[in-house]
Amino acid sequence: MQDIYTFKEIPPQRPNTPLLDRIDTPDQLRLLPSDQLPQLARELRSFMLWSVGQTGGHFGAGLGVLELTIALHFVFNTPDDRLIWDVGHQAYPHKILTGRRERMGSIRQKAGLAGFPKRGESEYDTFGVGHSSTSISAALGMAIAARMQQSARKSIAVIGDGAMTAGMAFEALNHAGHLRANMLVILNDNDMSISHNVGGLSNYFAKLLASRTYNQVRDGGKRVLQGAPHLMALARKTEEHVKGMISPGTLFEELGFNYIGPIDGHDLPLLVETLENIRELDGPQFLHVVTKKGKGFAPAEADPIGYHSINKIDPAPEKKPTPVPEKAPPRPKYANIFGQWLCDAAELDSRVVGITPAMCEGSDLLAFSRRFPDRYYDVAIAEQHAVTLAAGLACDGAKPVVAIYSTFLQRGYDQLVHDVAIQDLDVLFAIDRAGLVGEDGPTHAGAFDISYLRCIPKMVIMTPSDENETRQLLQTGLLHQGPAAVRYPRGTGPGVEIQAKLEALPLGKGRTVRESKAKRVAILNFGTLLPAAMAAAEALDATVADMRFVKPLDEALIRELAGEHDLLVTLEENTIAGGAGSAVTELLNQQGITRPTLQLGLPDRFVDHGKHGELLAECGLDADGVLSAIKQRLELMSSTQSLKAVP
Repeated sequence: MQDIYTFKEIPPQRPNTPLLDRIDTPDQLRLLPSDQLPQLARELRSFMLWSVGQTGGHFGAGLGVLELTIALHFVFNTPDDRLIWDVGHQAYPHKILTGRRERMGSIRQKAGLAGFPKRGESEYDTFGVGHSSTSISAALGMAIAARMQQSARKSIAVIGDGAMTAGMAFEALNHAGHLRANMLVILNDNDMSISHNVGGLSNYFAKLLASRTYNQVRDGGKRVLQGAPHLMALARKTEEHVKGMISPGTLFEELGFNYIGPIDGHDLPLLVETLENIRELDGPQFLHVVTKKGKGFAPAEADPIGYHSINKIDPAPEKKPTPVPEKAPPRPKYANIFGQWLCDAAELDSRVVGITPAMCEGSDLLAFSRRFPDRYYDVAIAEQHAVTLAAGLACDGAKPVVAIYSTFLQRGYDQLVHDVAIQDLDVLFAIDRAGLVGEDGPTHAGAFDISYLRCIPKMVIMTPSDENETRQLLQTGLLHQGPAAVRYPRGTGPGVEIQAKLEALPLGKGRTVRESKAKRVAILNFGTLLPAAMAAAEALDATVADMRFVKPLDEALIRELAGEHDLLVTLEENTIAGGAGSAVTELLNQQGITRPTLQLGLPDRFVDHGKHGELLAECGLDADGVLSAIKQRLELMSSTQSLKAVP
């Protein structure tokens, strides 16, 4: 089998992998002679390219840690030894080697394998992940638990260099060093962001620093010098200076870790030898490996960002696995609407600043970053810093716009309350991935943002129903003096024409988009489920209101609808608990209005992965589900009234 593939060389049929086919558990992997591991790596890479080519999914990160995955399961006694993956999109090789090879065709599909490690899926998935920078904290917790139980099991965290930008990772490193915990942190440096010095000399020194002989001499020297504090300090400084000359690990040494590396993360014999040495060491260990994202697939090596994840691969496309273009121009995604709006707004107002926590491409900020580089700030995976940075900018007259995913804003919630809302600062949050996100599952589903924002005083919350309304409400939020948020989903909208002019909408005002003659049911829609509301309304002859604002609510419109209709139905792609429907019922209660209200939204559980349409149907939020729920409530109301009429 070859080592480097292109599109034309992706096997159209399942490749021949005789060695891999013998590995159903890491126990079987550990029975292999070490000289067969490179062949296993070649087969695993070939199988993964074929498998992801069949299903789509996360791509480059898994290829980059393939050799490291084999080495970890070969050296450590998993699952007794705890292996924790950060972020989790790099765990496809791990899934293949831990009994899920034959189920990889179901990955990210409804009722299939999750795209990330998931505790309920396998005993080898020791910690569920999806967002970044959690692995070191989790591994430290497991190491402490092992100490409490007097167990010799190991805890190993694998974290990418991007995830090391988050403060949480350094908080955990600092604590682990202080506790002298028996754990290993592996830094997967796949962007050369920490060190370019990988080669024979650095590999030699890494093996030396991980060797038992070196560490025995090191520990013995410490014991000898314990009675001479000045000599101990001198020896420690000397060791730090020597390590600083041959490795970039001084920072981690200062945090209390024994730093080893950098080493080539694709050199299997070196990885195995180094990990076997580290396995025998006590205390916090830090191994720095350098890998290439997309290793073994030439297009992904050349464009690691573009091939972070892929759709199903056409066996022989010319360049990239793009869908066949349609005759009509493709509809823009909601992220594209935001990206264009931000450029247009910045053109007219020099105070506009764009901020993102490492989601430049996902939030469509690439054009803005190029056109306005002095007003663009990618703070890396540091959501809390992004929010307070925006607060600081707003204090001195800027107009910061924070482009952030719904679930990422959860990580900056305290800063949103304490640093922005309490001070009533002029910050606009463009909340992407609101609602269900499909194949990425519950770790990425924006199910709670309406609920967690609505309870914050002074917060304006907007829920556009289409592309043009998204643009208008973003402009509304920008012009509003104070904190504001516009939530919009992943993917495309219904195809509404987008006005070029930047036009704000009246604050807190909705609109009636369908009038009912029967005046029995009124559907109050919050967000992009408006097509489902309209379809159900056509079948029922119901009134439909596009509410646009969760906070402030259009109180006059709600009073009018409640006065004219027998049943109010609220519809939102957010959890029912504390959501927009709750806001409507609270208003009715406060004003003494008694009107039956049916709240439709996400259920009180975490919705698993699957296609977006499948999940909406599962939650009863597609047109059929909305219609069925309203009919059931009307039947209940009719039966209740009939019972009351019986003498």
